[in-house]
Amino acid sequence: MRRALLLAALLAVAVPAAAQESGLTQATAGAQADLQKSLAELADLRATIAAEKVPLNQELTALEARLADLKRKQDDASRASDMRTLDINNMTAALKLRQDEMSYVSNLLDEYARGYEATLHVAELPAYSGVVETAKLARENKDLTLTEKLGKQADVLSSSLQRVTKLLGGERFDGDAIDPQGRVQSGQFALIGPVALFAVHGGVAGLALPQTGSFRAIVRPLEKTLTAGIEQVVSSGAGLLPLDPSKGGALKEVLARGSLLHYFERGGPIMWPLLFVSILAITVIFERLVFLAREKRRRDPKLVESIIEKVSRGDVNGAIASGDGSPDFIARALTYALKHREKSLTNALMRASGLEVVRFTRGISILDTCITVAPLLGLLGTVTGMMGSFGMLGGGELSAPAQITGGIAEALIATCFGLGIAVTSLLPMNYLHSQADKARHDMEDAATHVELLMKPVMEAEEAARERRIRALMAQQAAAETGQPAPVEPGRAITTRTEASI
Repeated sequence: MRRALLLAALLAVAVPAAAQESGLTQATAGAQADLQKSLAELADLRATIAAEKVPLNQELTALEARLADLKRKQDDASRASDMRTLDINNMTAALKLRQDEMSYVSNLLDEYARGYEATLHVAELPAYSGVVETAKLARENKDLTLTEKLGKQADVLSSSLQRVTKLLGGERFDGDAIDPQGRVQSGQFALIGPVALFAVHGGVAGLALPQTGSFRAIVRPLEKTLTAGIEQVVSSGAGLLPLDPSKGGALKEVLARGSLLHYFERGGPIMWPLLFVSILAITVIFERLVFLAREKRRRDPKLVESIIEKVSRGDVNGAIASGDGSPDFIARALTYALKHREKSLTNALMRASGLEVVRFTRGISILDTCITVAPLLGLLGTVTGMMGSFGMLGGGELSAPAQITGGIAEALIATCFGLGIAVTSLLPMNYLHSQADKARHDMEDAATHVELLMKPVMEAEEAARERRIRALMAQQAAAETGQPAPVEPGRAITTRTEASI
């Protein structure tokens, strides 16, 4: 019974469980189907998104590239705009500069035209006044461009150059002048230097002078003896001019040029000390140059090398014999030092070198004094000349300008001579200094070389001298005691240096 009940109970429990398991299986299958469907939809959606994303990325890339290109173009355009702006500014500044230059040139040409008109002789006005007036009016003409104004003003330059070419050697041309009776005469002009001549064939002849209030020259006849000469020169352009066209200026120019003696006389009393200083400087320079040329001829570098070589071998006596009586100053100094090496080789070299260097520097101090004194004497002449000039001004002698300018000329001449002496003496003095330094260097180099080579020789001689002293003392002691003197080992072997001692 119990078994039946238990079996019934198990059956009652198993039937709902089986039913429940069947429902779960169906639910799981449905969920699985839904999941597969969702995954398929997700895959389709991803494929759709991927398919749509590639064109978008490509479009975005294209848009970014276009944006970068536009930015580059904008930068290029901005840079080009800045360069154009800079070029415009530079061109504006250059244009302003050129305009200023052209305005300045225009002002110069206008000033030249006005001055050129003032230099023209009244007889030349008909030939050149038109060009001058056109140039003067062109500056105020607003209808003309700046280039046209400059062109008309430049015509004055061309006209003046043509006039100068014609005036070389004199110029002859036809024209009208007023004779002394006030009549207008047609004749021929001749311009020679600052003088204008006028002559009518068989009529009046003389100087053509400007007169106030008239555009024609007036004729001033000269002596009858000069009229024929003037007429010949004007008519033919050749002959002897019967007057001085420069009005005495040429003769004054020749006299004013003078000479060195003339300038010396005008320089005043201070020129005598300057003359003494210049003679002294020239004498010193000449003597020093002769001395240097003589010493250069006496130089014997091979002899100096021979002396050094013999000293290096220890043959001091041979070196002395080679350099004894040599005209070369280095060989002479080394020979003197080697002869007196026993007392002090260094001091002997220093004394010999000093004596030779003094010979090269002799006279340089005098030349230095001349260079210093000459400008001071010139300055003193300047002061004295200016004192004389200002003294005349203070004394009320304003009517004697020649004397006043003479004092100023005296001051300038003295200063010029003083500076000239100093400048011309400075270069030789520097050359003498360089030659003295070169001689000193050569002497010191040779002395140092000999001193280094003589060090072992001097030590050997000192040792030999000490041995001789000891030998003499030993002989003296043996003579006093009556015993034979001991023989020093190696005494029979005598070096060349010891034998010389």
